[in-house]
Amino acid sequence: MPNYVHFPLPDVGEGLVEAEILTWHVQPGQEVQVNQIFVEIETSKAAVELPAPYAGVVKELLAEPGQTVEVGSPIIVFDIDPNGPEQSSSDNGGGAKIGEESGGRIQSLVGYGPKTGASKRRARKGTTVVEAPPPAPEPEPEPAVVAGGYVPLAKPPVRKLAKDLGVDLRSLATEGQVITRDDVQRAAAPEPVSAPVVTAGERERRVQVRGVRKATAKAMVDSAFTAPHVTEFMTIDVTPMMELRAKLKTHPQFRDVKLTPLVFAAKAVCLAARRTPDINAVWDEAAGEIVYKSYVHLGIAAATPRGLVVPKVHDADAMSLRELAEAIEALTLKARDGKTTPAEMANGTFTITNIGVFGVDTGTPIINPGESAILALGTIRDMPWVVDGQVVPRKICQLSLSFDHRVVDGQQGSEFLADVGALLADPSIAITY
Repeated sequence: MPNYVHFPLPDVGEGLVEAEILTWHVQPGQEVQVNQIFVEIETSKAAVELPAPYAGVVKELLAEPGQTVEVGSPIIVFDIDPNGPEQSSSDNGGGAKIGEESGGRIQSLVGYGPKTGASKRRARKGTTVVEAPPPAPEPEPEPAVVAGGYVPLAKPPVRKLAKDLGVDLRSLATEGQVITRDDVQRAAAPEPVSAPVVTAGERERRVQVRGVRKATAKAMVDSAFTAPHVTEFMTIDVTPMMELRAKLKTHPQFRDVKLTPLVFAAKAVCLAARRTPDINAVWDEAAGEIVYKSYVHLGIAAATPRGLVVPKVHDADAMSLRELAEAIEALTLKARDGKTTPAEMANGTFTITNIGVFGVDTGTPIINPGESAILALGTIRDMPWVVDGQVVPRKICQLSLSFDHRVVDGQQGSEFLADVGALLADPSIAITY
């Protein structure tokens, strides 16, 4: 007797509530092994590959590429024993597998997902699988009673679609009828509407906002209208830093390392944060507290094909210059390849954005949520500069620091920026910190 398991989208970390299906690596009828990658999803933080929690046969795919699915909604049906008798959890080694329910929660790849309701699952007592009637299993549509009357039966993805399109399910059917995606789409657009095709010569194109772009937009709006931003600017002569960089690149310890101005800025930030701990603190609105961090989890803003992402170098303050260079290069490459993990995107305390790589001198960066400051590093240019009363060509760079004025006063922000500038203008003073 077949044993069908409806595998729900797990929470892959950081309390995410939804993800987009990118690519299916399996098809119905295909055999899979435990830990075989069966789908790639995109969360608001990173692209993640999900391993199969069972060995068996793929019965059905419940979501399409490009579809956004809520955590806890079924995305695939496995037949874990097409030729054998039904098994209980004890027959499968006991304990909750990824995607199964345990103690009212869905076991995820990292920790546990959100609580499941009684209407979400109707498994028989003593078993972790749901036996679906032949010929083909379907995720149980969910009836519910809400204010205003009965809501017709509909699968979780269909409910999500209806919510996104502003369609009231109660207007589509009488009690007992199962609402489909086609029903919802017809209700949202009574006249058949085909997707617009962009051809040469057209002056506009539309791209759906989702994934990283959607998450970045929300985070920036939340930050800009929650934390009172102050931005300060500083222009410095970084000729000594560039001379030191050229010297270190010939040193055996740094010959195989990409030693960029960003690496020196990262080191300067970590050193300066010791003298101005306010810059590395965060405002906790719920607790009514300012939380001071004794470590620096340094975010490095990276432009990628998927949009702006900010992977973190954890405990950057404990790293040497070489270690920082290696960590920044590795994270940047992973971010551009879309392989940054959720853990590498979490728990930042301070961010650097290197706008200088685009030839930009300065800007007013927006603070990342959960942090209190961000430094923008401008391009390094040859410019006239006064040295000992003489105008000479020097390597000049502009810095801009945005900070949360609830946490950082003008004095602390100015002192921190001055320290960073001094360290980049004369790296030798680092031994005094």
